[in-house]
Amino acid sequence: MQAVVIGSGFGGLAAAIRLAAAGHDVVVLEQRDRIGGRAYLYELDGFRFDGGPTVLTAPFMFEELFALAGERLEDHVRLVPLDPFYRAFDADGSHFDFHADAARMREEVARRSPADERGYERLSRRVSRIFDAFYPYTERPMMQVHVMLRMLPFLLRHRAALGVQRLVDGCIRDPFLRRALAFHPLLIGGHPARTPALYSLIVEFERRWGVHYAVGGTAAVVDALGALLERLGGRIRCGVEVDAILVQDGRITGVRLEDGSELPADVVVSNADPGYTYDRLLGAAHGSTGGPLRSTKPSMSLHVLYFGADRTWPDTPLAHHNLLLSGDSRRVLGRVFGRPRSSRTPRPEPVSADDLFLYVHLPTRTDPSMAPEGCEAMYVLVAAPPLDDGETVPEASARRIRDLVVDLLDRRYLPGLATHLRVEHAIGPEHFRDVLNTPRGAAFSLQPTLFQSGWFRPHNRSPRVDGLYLVGAGTHPGAGIPAVLASGKIAADLIARRRPGRRPASRRPGPAMDAVSR
Repeated sequence: MQAVVIGSGFGGLAAAIRLAAAGHDVVVLEQRDRIGGRAYLYELDGFRFDGGPTVLTAPFMFEELFALAGERLEDHVRLVPLDPFYRAFDADGSHFDFHADAARMREEVARRSPADERGYERLSRRVSRIFDAFYPYTERPMMQVHVMLRMLPFLLRHRAALGVQRLVDGCIRDPFLRRALAFHPLLIGGHPARTPALYSLIVEFERRWGVHYAVGGTAAVVDALGALLERLGGRIRCGVEVDAILVQDGRITGVRLEDGSELPADVVVSNADPGYTYDRLLGAAHGSTGGPLRSTKPSMSLHVLYFGADRTWPDTPLAHHNLLLSGDSRRVLGRVFGRPRSSRTPRPEPVSADDLFLYVHLPTRTDPSMAPEGCEAMYVLVAAPPLDDGETVPEASARRIRDLVVDLLDRRYLPGLATHLRVEHAIGPEHFRDVLNTPRGAAFSLQPTLFQSGWFRPHNRSPRVDGLYLVGAGTHPGAGIPAVLASGKIAADLIARRRPGRRPASRRPGPAMDAVSR
């Protein structure tokens, strides 16, 4: 069977590896000059910057892929366990560390707020029960609504439909701990108050399997997966843009490239955003019934700043992964998530660094090879609203965000940073829209709300076109490296069970399809 995979993010690579291991003829088409999708690598004047995801957990999911070729992950990638997982800073400079060890976490909570130690234990038990109830669904397709209905008793019993913030607030009293312990939805583009507590299984993923760093950065994992695919007989073509997915009589026949050439295929696995796949690559004849993601809630977007400094800060309080949490999270999150679509209201402008949610990644804390000797590499993620239709972030606004970030880091964490910057690079919402082809520049595709989860998300197998499968952040089970790896497994399993000649249902395909086509 001939399989074409569009895009080389973790979801696309995972699906391609599984298909190649099953003996299929697989080619991955990547529009950029190297593989990885959002997990791109920028190399600037001796500095190496991971372009996107930096938090690695659940190494067993990578181990599974190498085992398909009879190989071991550790022979190709060196993973370093991190402790603390994260360091969260309050506006006053105090911090809270997330640890792997449960006893140390209780001690950390008690150090901050002794009255919350028992509440934290109660929260941990609830999160563990949520994980046990919902984890099995993350590696199964959600093609039928009855599968989601089976989850309803668990949702009610564990109150997992309530927001993550509400789950935390029900157990914790300290305002800073409430913000810190509810931050995880932001890692997948969600608002802590709107993301259902079932997504707190992310926390349990980290507890059970740790948070890791790959020496050489996340790009080292991407490169190892690409090499694994080629050893299995798969092919990778970079610098190749797909213009259209070709369909005849409701079935996939191949893809047309930007240069007009065509590649035949029995199946196509799209790692592109579902909105782009249906509205742009399939078009009105087979996919779209309106604008991309017209009536769904997009995730937040991002400004990502990459800094290379010609010195190091051995005494900085910053750890490898850092969260700089504003004292007024409601105001900050309202700025990011509260702007109505097509409202024609001005894009909210930050007045100070306290108007920003920041994640700071310092890989050179763990891996000096990411920068020239005696230098520091860092990556700062700034949460931002998605773009409105046709909108562009004014250059002055992007520059102001950059200046606020540099000033904050210089004053509180990395004194002298402003005068020691050697290289800089930045991407913003337009990059996610125009380069990564995500509608409205939504950095994580769909926002993880209850009615954009499970069966309500775009399905991993198209209900309209026989032979079309979807993987990545916009499909089930969602955003984040473990989830997109799971989407690749789900798609490959569906293809393995595929009955050639199956015609797509003629009835309306339901909310999951409507989600990308309205």
